[in-house]
Amino acid sequence: MIAQTTIAYSEARRVVEQLSAEMMRRGKAGVIAVADDHGELIAFARLDGAPLSSIAIAMNKAWSAARERKATKDIGESARHPEKGFDIAYFGDPRFVGWGGGVPVWKDGKVIGSVAVSGLPQIEDIELANLGVQAILNETAEL
Repeated sequence: MIAQTTIAYSEARRVVEQLSAEMMRRGKAGVIAVADDHGELIAFARLDGAPLSSIAIAMNKAWSAARERKATKDIGESARHPEKGFDIAYFGDPRFVGWGGGVPVWKDGKVIGSVAVSGLPQIEDIELANLGVQAILNETAEL
């Protein structure tokens, strides 16, 4: 039998609540997705006014980060590399994305899930997703 560590619902919900509060503090609206180690959703929120397109993008960022075990920004940079770049469709699933804002959560050398944010400028999506990851890794972390 294989024992797997993953993000608990209580942790995922706490991250969604903390990131939502931070977005509202900034006067912004976005979408937050927290996924397990397979990229399947555990918790999700779309703040009032967030772009509808960001719903699928946030879910796909979380899925991509967990499946590839790397930040979605890194996936995109690899695909756009001038010499070694490739069509991201080669991954074989249309859910793979290369926009920044999806980050895997590593614990004890394994990916236990991912946090993704969409709907804000890419740099803020990445910043908030990383804050969410830190909140999971350090249960006492506050944003």
